[in-house]
Amino acid sequence: MAKKSHIKVRLVPEASPNSAFFYYTRKPTKGEKVKDKLRVSKYNPVTRKHEIFVEKKLPPHSK
Repeated sequence: MAKKSHIKVRLVPEASPNSAFFYYTRKPTKGEKVKDKLRVSKYNPVTRKHEIFVEKKLPPHSK
């Protein structure tokens, strides 16, 4: 079975990481960008502004 080329990460607002709103995106598992944490400017509907979203670990899932 082949190794995955991307992993799923969660993007939360940098100003308020405990916000109810977040994004999910994919991040490469190989190459230069693996070491860097993602920082993306996205729209936050809670504050109705564009904000910087940063990468956080995925929450644990329950079975």
